[in-house]
Amino acid sequence: MLTDRIKQKFLSEFHKEPEFIVRSPGRVNLIGEHTDYNEGFVLPAAIDKSIYLGFSRNQDNVCRVCSLDFAETDQFYLDQLAPRMGGWLNFIMGVADQFQKRGMELGGFDCVFGGDIPIGAGLSSSAALENGVGMGLARLFGHAVNKATLIQISQKAEHEFAGVQCGIMDMFASMMGKKDLAIRLDCRSMEHAYFPLNLGSYQFLLLDTKVTHSLGDSEYNNRKEECEIGIAYLQQRFPSVKSLRDVTVPMLQGAIGEISPTVWNRCSYVVEENERLLKACDCLENADLAGFGDLMYGSHNGLRQKYEVSCPELDFLVDFTLDRVDVLGARMMGGGFGGCTINLIATESVDNFVKKAQKAYLNQMGRQLSAYTVNISNGTEIVEKAMN
Repeated sequence: MLTDRIKQKFLSEFHKEPEFIVRSPGRVNLIGEHTDYNEGFVLPAAIDKSIYLGFSRNQDNVCRVCSLDFAETDQFYLDQLAPRMGGWLNFIMGVADQFQKRGMELGGFDCVFGGDIPIGAGLSSSAALENGVGMGLARLFGHAVNKATLIQISQKAEHEFAGVQCGIMDMFASMMGKKDLAIRLDCRSMEHAYFPLNLGSYQFLLLDTKVTHSLGDSEYNNRKEECEIGIAYLQQRFPSVKSLRDVTVPMLQGAIGEISPTVWNRCSYVVEENERLLKACDCLENADLAGFGDLMYGSHNGLRQKYEVSCPELDFLVDFTLDRVDVLGARMMGGGFGGCTINLIATESVDNFVKKAQKAYLNQMGRQLSAYTVNISNGTEIVEKAMN
């Protein structure tokens, strides 16, 4: 058990037990990619792959942090907070910095953390770490901080100390997750609603391509710019349009030939993806898993053909599922150009499917394929109370 490892390391490193342990999960996004920065909808869920963090106060006025996964211990002082050149400590210092900027006093503390979120698989381990630190520091130093504020703290920490201008979805899903429920998050208003994931004899399976193509960051920025070009044109004809969230398919039809085919495709994908997501929520409410799976395939096709953020490895893995009756849906997950596919598959077929997929992927792509089954879990929480 990870909690036992946390306690053992605390004893050996700090010669005491943690006062409590926080669990903070990674997340998947079931459908709705590249819609967040267009003020659209996303449909994430927290998963049972998590980071665990043990906390205790100390009297030394220093913050000492030990990472089990990186086998490293580092420290910082609260009156000398500044981003470092990379590294996991930035996420922790960034959260502490946000507490202090908001007038919440902290003191020296000890922390040991470790988890089972696969690093680099696009499951938002950084958001899980930030959320876990935020909840831990609030509890440790007696600050009554609601979850909405903790989410904002995590996002600002990522922006200012990790240097990543991320959206809100990752932190929100990790913090607000509920077991067996997906979260429909409105990225304009931050309103959210929960939808049942009654999967029955099916489950979600992630296939990790183990690749990250170097053009990811630059192409991400290009997609944002292309969407903005489309919005600017549409606003001339429809002044009420504030973002692609306000655009309908008929509006776009009228823009054919007026904007470049590339910009039209980008806008078309986003508009259609928002529609797919809303239909997907209806499918969940009606326990229509086959319909949900079809929408997953539709999402991937849009990302592949219109938004052009897929890659050969992702396409191969999605195409590999098309003739299998035990897979209801599959698509790339995340920003694109690598990472994981998410698959809705019959539970009894998982082992056999993974073996065949790994063999085919190795033969075709020359790479090893990793697979992770995930269950939908609660969000960030304290799992072990104060220990005497």
